[in-house]
Order: sequence, then structure tokens, then C-alpha cells
Amino acid sequence: MTAGSVPTMLAYNGLALDRAPDRRADTDWITARRAHPATRVIAFWHDKFLPDAHPTATADAVFLGLDGDTAVFAADLPDPTGEPHDVRALVSSLAPAEAATLAYARGILHWHRNQRHCGACGGPTDARDGGHTRQCRTCGKLLFPRIEPAVIALVTWQERCLLARHRGAAPTAWSTLAGFVEVGENLETAVHREVHEEAGVRLADLRYEASQAWPFPAGLMIGYRAQAAGPRIAVDHRELDDARWFTRDEVWSLLATHQRTDSIEQFLVGTWLAEE
Repeated sequence: MTAGSVPTMLAYNGLALDRAPDRRADTDWITARRAHPATRVIAFWHDKFLPDAHPTATADAVFLGLDGDTAVFAADLPDPTGEPHDVRALVSSLAPAEAATLAYARGILHWHRNQRHCGACGGPTDARDGGHTRQCRTCGKLLFPRIEPAVIALVTWQERCLLARHRGAAPTAWSTLAGFVEVGENLETAVHREVHEEAGVRLADLRYEASQAWPFPAGLMIGYRAQAAGPRIAVDHRELDDARWFTRDEVWSLLATHQRTDSIEQFLVGTWLAEE
């Protein structure tokens, strides 16, 4: 990131597919799309993308949506064909729409692999609706892909921002604070709790900035900008090694050695730097 280069589109947010939710339950239509010669199948193996694999859309392939008139499916292969690639390692070389499609495929295939049995009775489950639900054979319970929301906040005090280094992280791996939303919390309450819980900082104000699809495997990142009530820091050493206030010049120096190019953190920090 260079001065003034705040990203306008967050990675994995550029999905261009028509998800066609009205067609998913049409078994005949899904079957015909699977058999169509123009259908595209995105292949994965153990959460890794297989760009050299070109399988047919078998019965367990998940319908992702339509690219114009072309149906797009995702499939988990039992064995790798060609070299497997981490989607996050590829994102800088992909167009936003393609990065979003691959992340979408990865996330929903991961859910299928981990939802083969019912959480209520333990019975086996089968895919339904083009792969967007699963149903228990024993009790009939319908299972839907779950999203795990997490808040991430850039906290500022006067002309400095709060960054933390997690336990075991590299010396230059300073980052904003983030955490999962707990049962019974709204998003703003989660921000207040996480920041105080980890860094001991009380917040005077916060505002929503942006959200980011994060299917690694099932996240949704909700980004906030927060203003501290004061400069006092009291680190909870269960998760963090350290936390402190950084000037803009110090943040620029950190970015030269350690940068997350696909995370909403880049957007939050970049927006603050651009205000200089």
C-alpha cells in the first residue's frame, strides 16, 4: 500500500455471479445444468483450488450461480489433479469477481465436508437445493450454511492508532483488534468487549466502516472505526503479547515489512493513513 492508495473494493466482495436462489430447488433444472457442456466446475481438494482440474458436474457438485447463461458449480475432488493452490495466496493475481467466486466455492465446500451428520440426532445428511441446504435422513432437520460474524476495529487516540501483537506472532506482526461476536451481543457491544478484553481500552465512540466476506471457512468481517476514551492500555496476556499506540509514520514503517493485502484491516488502516 502506498500513500493515498486506500482500496475501494475489499477482496472477496466482488462476486458477480447471479446466485439464482429461485432455481436451486428445481431438481430438473439443476440436473440439466450439471449435464450441460458449457457448465463450469471449480475444483478443490482439501480447501485448495485446483486450476488444472476440469471435472464434470457430478451429483454432489454445489451450484454457485450463473455467469450470464453459464452455470457455475464447485466440486471437492477425492485426489488432487495438478498443483493445489491456497486461494488467499492467489488473490493479488485475480480479478475481484474471480477471487470472490473462489472464496465462495471454498467456503461452501468446507461446510459440506463438515456437515455430513446432523447436530441434533447424529443421523447422516444429504445435500438439497443445489447444495445450499442439507437434510437429515433420520429426523428430517434442515441444515443451512452458517456464517460466523467477527468484528474488527481500528481504535484511535488523538493522532495515533492502537495495534496489538498476538502471542507467538512475528516481532513486526502488529494488527488491529478483532474477535467473534458472541451469543446475545450486537455488533457494537462486541467491539467494546473485544477491545477492552484484550487491550484494556475503553471506547468513547465507534462507527461502522465496511464489511468483508471471509469464507475461511465461514466468516463475515464487520469493520469499525473507534475512538478511545483515553490512552491507558492494560494488555490481557492470554491472547496478546503487547499492544500500543502507533503514529502514522510508525504504521508506514510497519507496512513496509508486514502487510495483509487481502484483509479488511488494510482498508481500515489505509483509510486512517489517508486522513493525514
